[in-house]
Amino acid sequence: MAKPYPYFVSLDEAKEICHNNKISLSTEEISIDDSLNRIIASNVVAKVNDPPFDNSAMDGFAVIFSETKSVPVELSIIGVSNAGSNNLAKLSSGQAMKIMTGGPIPEGADSIIPIEKCVINGEKVTLNEQSKPHFIRKQGENFTKDSVLFEPGDILTPEKISLCAAAGVNKLTVYQKLKVAIIPTGDELKSLNEELNYGEIYESNSYGLSALITSLGHEATRFPTVVDNLETLRETLEIAALDHDLIITSGGVSMGDRDFVRMIMQSEGEINFWRVKMRPGSPPIFGRWGNTPMFGLPGNPVSSHVVFRVIVMDWLMSLTNSKNPRNQIIQATLGDDIKVVEGFTTFRRVELFHNQGKTIVRLKGHQGSGNITGIAMSDGLTILGPKANGKQGDSCQIMLL
Repeated sequence: MAKPYPYFVSLDEAKEICHNNKISLSTEEISIDDSLNRIIASNVVAKVNDPPFDNSAMDGFAVIFSETKSVPVELSIIGVSNAGSNNLAKLSSGQAMKIMTGGPIPEGADSIIPIEKCVINGEKVTLNEQSKPHFIRKQGENFTKDSVLFEPGDILTPEKISLCAAAGVNKLTVYQKLKVAIIPTGDELKSLNEELNYGEIYESNSYGLSALITSLGHEATRFPTVVDNLETLRETLEIAALDHDLIITSGGVSMGDRDFVRMIMQSEGEINFWRVKMRPGSPPIFGRWGNTPMFGLPGNPVSSHVVFRVIVMDWLMSLTNSKNPRNQIIQATLGDDIKVVEGFTTFRRVELFHNQGKTIVRLKGHQGSGNITGIAMSDGLTILGPKANGKQGDSCQIMLL
């Protein structure tokens, strides 16, 4: 007999149930070259100061500031500081050193005059403007040696990777990638290399879900479509559970006679919740197949995508205490009335406009849950809570896509 489970839970209840059913991730050390989108598992500490030494922010002359307060002034040129120069002469009164961007500041100098503010005549330079102390990049002004740059849970973006390199860090401890099985289901689904017959459509959900998984630093395996058959579904779930940390199915979770994912989970799996008070995407299942966590997502493309972004991604981020890198939330004003259902959280596809300092959102395209074009072409999704009215002029949170 199947165990009882929460049915038709609120979105907050669904997230809480997911957070109470976490799994542990191992860690590994990797090269910085392989670190894009990986999740940091231990503090990243700078090995050097940045800049390592005082250097010039522009091409010009290194001078003594007090000698440039009254201009024009003529100084003697005693040498050149290029990026990478060392063993520079000390600057004394009445002297200037030509300097390139990134060149070390010679001892005695405390400001920079840009090259375009000078007139060079042989070994002399005339300064026509007061020099600028702030044109010197000070040692350690960006970060100092032994300072913590990133903490566990931070996701390595191209910008963060560049910062790691500047800090002399070439090895990083990260969480190991989860192996995620993505299993689409449905008799009507065909692969992209097949011709469609009447009543058939191309399977698309696994491609979007796989891309989302990869963008979060994990590894996705797309399984061939499983036809609506309990024996085939059971066999596929068993295979997926053998060497994957998470299973995500698409389709077959609603209340119909051929919703076999829901049927097999009710009779042979473990369900932590089924159905969530959200639109679109109300039929998802969360539970376990054997010892492997499983999310059963709706088959409609928009519903599948929204449930992943709102529930699955939230769960994945919670495993590493990470901030969600994709679901940026902004505040905007509704430019249209939006249909809501009391007690449900509503996610509608919208486009953004800016008018007189305000961000306005309007519905974008047909809002049917089968219309992937709408979400692909939209700027964001409304987050209208269970008590929202959805009236034009109301303030609303928007999840940017």
